[in-house]
Amino acid sequence: MSESKPKRKKLAKKLLHKYRLVILNEDTFEERLSFRLNRLNVFVVGTSFAVFLIAITTMFIAFTPLREYIPGYSSTELKRQVADLTFKTDSLVNVLDYNDRYIENVKRVLTGEVSPADMDAEALEDSLTKEKERPDPSEVDLSPGKEDLALREEVALEDKYNLVGKSLSKVNFVLFPPVSGAISNAYNLEEKHFAVDIPGASGTPVKAAADGIVIFAEWTVETGYVCIIEHSFGLISVYKHNGSLSKSQGELVKAGEVIATMGNTGELTTGPHLHFELWSNGYPVNPTDYIDFD
Repeated sequence: MSESKPKRKKLAKKLLHKYRLVILNEDTFEERLSFRLNRLNVFVVGTSFAVFLIAITTMFIAFTPLREYIPGYSSTELKRQVADLTFKTDSLVNVLDYNDRYIENVKRVLTGEVSPADMDAEALEDSLTKEKERPDPSEVDLSPGKEDLALREEVALEDKYNLVGKSLSKVNFVLFPPVSGAISNAYNLEEKHFAVDIPGASGTPVKAAADGIVIFAEWTVETGYVCIIEHSFGLISVYKHNGSLSKSQGELVKAGEVIATMGNTGELTTGPHLHFELWSNGYPVNPTDYIDFD
C-alpha cells in the first residue's frame, strides 16, 4: 500500500504537469501564439474531438444521401424500385391466376365438358333433380291470398304518393331469344348436352341474348363457326354451328344485335340449326329457364 501511493502521485503529477506550446515566427523567432497544456487536457480534448467526429460521421451516414456512396449501403431509390416491383409481381400473379381460371372456363364452354368432379355434389344433384321435379305450371295455384292482396293494396297506396319512388326503376336482367322456333334437342344434363338446338333456315339472323363483349369468334372443326359472349353477373352465352360470323373478338354487342347467321358448319352438325348454351359462373344452365324461344 505504501508503494502504490507514491506511484499514483507520480502518475497524477505526470498528467497534470504543465507544458507550454509556443508557435514562433521562423525568421524572427517572434512568439505568435502559445498554449499552456498538460497531458490530461490533451487526452480529454483528443478524445472529445474523436467522439465528435464519430457522431458527425454517423449522422451523415444515417440521415443524408451520402450513405449511398459508401460500399455496403443500398440506395433509397433502389429500395423504392424493389418495393414497387414486389407489389407489381404480386399483382401479376393474381392477374395470371384469374386469367388461367378464366381461360379454363372458356375451354370448358367450347368443349362442353363438365365432369361431376368439377361440380359440387350438391350442385350436381340439384341440377339433375331440377329437370325431374319441375312442377307443372298448370297445376300450381298462382292466385294471391288474403295477406298478399292486403300487402298489394298497401304498397299501391304508398306508391301513389311517393314521388321519389316513381323516378327510380329496378334494373332487371332480361335475356333476348337469339332465334325463334321449336327446340329439336333439349337441354339434358345426364347426356351432357348443355344446350338447346333450334333448327331453321340457313342465313337466319342469330342475335345476342344480352349486352356483352365477344370473347371468342372463330372456326372450330367440330362446331364450325362459334361465337361466345360474356355478359354481366358471370353469364356466358355460346352460339355454335353458325354459317358466318358478323362480330369479332373484343367487340361490344347489344341485346338483340345480329352476331351471326344460322348455318350447318362443323363435323357434329345434323342440319341447319343453332346450338345455344348458357353458362353461369363456369357451370351450364338450362336456357329454357330464362328464355322463351317460341
